[in-house]
Amino acid sequence: MREIWHEFKNFFRKGDIVLLIFCLVTSVFGCAMVASATNAAKFEGSTRYIEIQILCTLIGVFAYIVMSSIDVSIFTERRILITALTVGFLLLLIPFGTDNNTGNKSWIPIPGIGVHIQPAEICKIFFIMIMASVMAAHQNRISAFRSVVHMAVYAGIICLVNLLVSSDLGVTMIFVAIFIGMFLSCGAHLGWFFGAAGVIGAIFPVLWSKFFSEEQRNRIMVIFAPEKIDPTGLDERWHTTQSLNSLTGGGMFGQGWFNGNRTQGGQLFAQHTDYIFASIGEELGYVGCMVVIVLMMAIIIRCIVVGNRSKDYLRRMVCYGAAFALMFQVMINIGMCIGVMPVIGLTLPLISYGGSSIIATYTMLGLVSGIHARPAPPTHERYIRAPL
Repeated sequence: MREIWHEFKNFFRKGDIVLLIFCLVTSVFGCAMVASATNAAKFEGSTRYIEIQILCTLIGVFAYIVMSSIDVSIFTERRILITALTVGFLLLLIPFGTDNNTGNKSWIPIPGIGVHIQPAEICKIFFIMIMASVMAAHQNRISAFRSVVHMAVYAGIICLVNLLVSSDLGVTMIFVAIFIGMFLSCGAHLGWFFGAAGVIGAIFPVLWSKFFSEEQRNRIMVIFAPEKIDPTGLDERWHTTQSLNSLTGGGMFGQGWFNGNRTQGGQLFAQHTDYIFASIGEELGYVGCMVVIVLMMAIIIRCIVVGNRSKDYLRRMVCYGAAFALMFQVMINIGMCIGVMPVIGLTLPLISYGGSSIIATYTMLGLVSGIHARPAPPTHERYIRAPL
């Protein structure tokens, strides 16, 4: 604890201030857009959303500093315990979970204060550390059958538990994307990736018919056959159509902050969460959308840069995992708003309203900052084991 306190006091000297600045600029932009999106009449003039957004951003910054002060190996060397905590946290959704008007049982209400937490957001951080730990344990034989099976078992358990207890395909896909991204960058032979893709392709018809609901199938198929799946445009295509109308209605510079026709009229579904990118496009135009993309790319690239600078395999994989988590979520959210990705309910990190997402993102990036401060293990941990 004394060492952690020492690192905490030295944050501004050793932590990744550049990454923190990128995050803060993105959060300020996000708070401004949440304030505008929740100004619509359907929110009845409530300032609760922006107050929670600001409060959770402050908590997130504190979590960033705390995580920057802790060596990541403290967590990764306790892989079994972290895995048990992850599964246990997700299982809390069985007795306490609620859908929070999302259709997925992914939230746990906090009595007395009227807020909800999303366990999967926190578990996303645990998942990155678990996978980095497993990959580091097999780094010298990463393509061996036993190594790949070990990685797949850990990933499969967590993905399956989350899907079964919450039915949240979107968040489960984040776990899958993190695993695929880390697997591709860990040095494993690409043959495993193509082999897995072939197996999934072979069993996909069964998965499609048995594990995907009709609503989920329609959300995917509407991208490829919109007229067939939703000929009237009033079902699966409705929200995407409204989103596209908002984006195109903004033009180059937008209709003005707090002045978007559909945003202020409350015609956009989830305009402060899932579809906030469409709200940004309407009010700030193409320029505003590009600002979002540039900010998110800056954060993602910074994670990759920090990882590349670290010579330690485990730390590098943690940074890559954080980068892939953000990359996938940004791609899905923006793709959903422009109609090229299925609607699976993923927020835009640091910009969409959502306390769990904000705090979890800052915490995850705090790990990256800690790796920037300590790119290699402590001296006493660096040794060469004598041959047996």
